[in-house]
Amino acid sequence: MSADETPGYDVPAVEAWLAGRVPSLAAPFTWTKLEGGHSNLTYRLDGADGAKSAVIRRPPMGELLPKAHDMGREWACISALWGRVPVAEPLAFCESPDVTGAHFYVMGLVDGKAMYGRADVEEWIPLENRTKAAESWIDALAALHSLDIDEIGLGDLGRRDGYIERQMKTWYRSWTSSAEAAQIDDPRIHELHDSLIEGMPEPGPATVVHGDYGTHNVMFGPDSTVAAVVDWEIATLGDPMADLGYAINAWVEADDPFIDKSESTSLAEGFPSRRHLIDRYAAVTGRDVSQLPYYRAFNRFKLACIVHGVYARYRRGQKAIDDDSLEELRQRMTGLIESAVADGQQL
Repeated sequence: MSADETPGYDVPAVEAWLAGRVPSLAAPFTWTKLEGGHSNLTYRLDGADGAKSAVIRRPPMGELLPKAHDMGREWACISALWGRVPVAEPLAFCESPDVTGAHFYVMGLVDGKAMYGRADVEEWIPLENRTKAAESWIDALAALHSLDIDEIGLGDLGRRDGYIERQMKTWYRSWTSSAEAAQIDDPRIHELHDSLIEGMPEPGPATVVHGDYGTHNVMFGPDSTVAAVVDWEIATLGDPMADLGYAINAWVEADDPFIDKSESTSLAEGFPSRRHLIDRYAAVTGRDVSQLPYYRAFNRFKLACIVHGVYARYRRGQKAIDDDSLEELRQRMTGLIESAVADGQQL
């Protein structure tokens, strides 16, 4: 393939680099672009002998924020978690940008499919397997949160304390700094901020937290169980209940108020209830989940602030958007705030 067909990759240099490090991969490769992955440049590599395939990832081209698209973090996670949590097999990591202009890593190809919505479920997971699939999904998160971070070598992945406090500070500052441009400053956000700070539970020991755990970041194999958890670039150390709250928020149910959920994965026929998954997580980990409404409210507060910042950028004219899409963003923001308030009332 030419450089025009694989932007960001010097194909001969990468193939030569891999030849001495992953002998099971036989160059030259057929390079096939894969979609998804937070705009990272991700390709499937099929070896010339047809015996083994792999996936290569590097950051997008151009200037990046200091902690964005962290290939080293992803590599550290899958290397430490391999054999403990379902992840793709780690094959090679290149720390030098001299090979192709950026750090990159190569992992084994996973036979599976991520679930972005109900249509994916109906195509990939048979009705009779959906309880098994959902339980495998929550079990993978429980397995991640049950690992000793020092024993697996991830004790320096991030700070062990202050996870919720730092997140609250960051996203509340985002809201206040965007309020003028957005022309929206909902007083409930300030009330939520104060109540979340005041009612913050005492966290337990830090674990690895994925940060974006949902069915969109899990590959379900042909047997309908989790074959690999993917996209570890924002993983860190923190409060596992915050990770669970984020995941459970995404497991919407038909009678949930406020939030558009028409295409949600969890609404496919045959999946178990949110309560079933929460109880299963508690049984597997032995954790007290009674404070979960707090963490659900926290995640919705955080997401409302993120959407508010996006809305503000559109209002500033930094990106083009039509009026209907802008109104959808505003409604989503409002729905998240209303849901966070409702979660807080359960405490």
